[in-house]
Amino acid sequence: MRSQDKLAVVFVAAIAAAASQPVGSQEGEGAGAARTPSASPEARKFLAPPNQVVAIRAGRLFDARSGRMLANPVIVVRGERIAEVGAGVQVPAGATVLDLGSATVLPGMIDAHVHLNLNAPNTPAKRALIALANAQVDLEAGFTTVLDMDSRGGFNTVEIRDAINSGMFLGPRMQVVGQSINQRATNYYADAQSLRFWEGFTENKNTNSPWLARAAVREAKLHGVDWIKIYTTQDFVGPVHMWRPEATLVNSPSLTLEEVEAIVDEAHRLGLKVACHTYGGEGMKSCLSAGVDSPNHLLELDDAAVKILLQKKLYFVPTIDDLISLEKADLRETGGRNSRLKLMEQAFKRALAAGVTIVFGSGATSATIPHGRQADQFRYFVK
Repeated sequence: MRSQDKLAVVFVAAIAAAASQPVGSQEGEGAGAARTPSASPEARKFLAPPNQVVAIRAGRLFDARSGRMLANPVIVVRGERIAEVGAGVQVPAGATVLDLGSATVLPGMIDAHVHLNLNAPNTPAKRALIALANAQVDLEAGFTTVLDMDSRGGFNTVEIRDAINSGMFLGPRMQVVGQSINQRATNYYADAQSLRFWEGFTENKNTNSPWLARAAVREAKLHGVDWIKIYTTQDFVGPVHMWRPEATLVNSPSLTLEEVEAIVDEAHRLGLKVACHTYGGEGMKSCLSAGVDSPNHLLELDDAAVKILLQKKLYFVPTIDDLISLEKADLRETGGRNSRLKLMEQAFKRALAAGVTIVFGSGATSATIPHGRQADQFRYFVK
């Protein structure tokens, strides 16, 4: 793994962090929402022998609980668990010592917005394999927990999550939405023919009324999802034009307020949380007023939205990487006057200045934003 700016994410420490709460056994319907951690026999092949002791030396260690950077730490791993961490920890007699030199050790990181597979349509088996491979790449990059915010292949991420938890495969802790819920007549579909084609592959469950929206939530619950994801503004794909002549962003609403309220009510009744894809405009207002738990993107975050985030103690999940790659096209279309990256920078600074909690979400896909490289975005957060 490459060292960037004298910072190394140590894979062995990330694996130990993932193992510090053993993988869960699955029991009953919807087990992903409520799991009792216990290492299954199958999982033991990924875990260290119980009598093995490893001591890791490093130059620095970030203590996430205190926010401090510890110098010259020692990490003692006994079997599958991290037993001791600190600058004054002694190396046990007989321990295997792993000296990382001046490297900095981080705890397992969380990516709250990934897409494990947004590749072009292919077979169900290949979609599952791509998603599993990307989950494993994320773990190797130090991300021990990921939230999949919809992937091609319907609810196959539920099965992948459960397979990892059962010990069948090595991977990060996963929370998943399965299929997100969107309005049927959105910009994904230029005409009825493309609608029929894409509905066989899409990551979306399309709906046209509050009652159909409730039914979609109930179906997702039966599949065992952890979250419901909705779209309250249309994505910038297909025939939708994203910039007005005055270089302001077009935010076409997707689901209606009544549909969003029905989804949130039904999800909360069933013990599920709701994440929302929204950029601004009426869609952002619907998302925040209806009581979603995790608003994502928020390119046109204004003072009124910041006030709601603070009042409801909601966190803000910006996604930056895809906007970086699209900035040249945005500047070209707006005559150099505006870009989605510029809007995100303004939203980020506004939220940070107001004290809104900001959560890392990369928006990593398996198509345009590589998995395993999410940590590159931290430099933009610092900037």
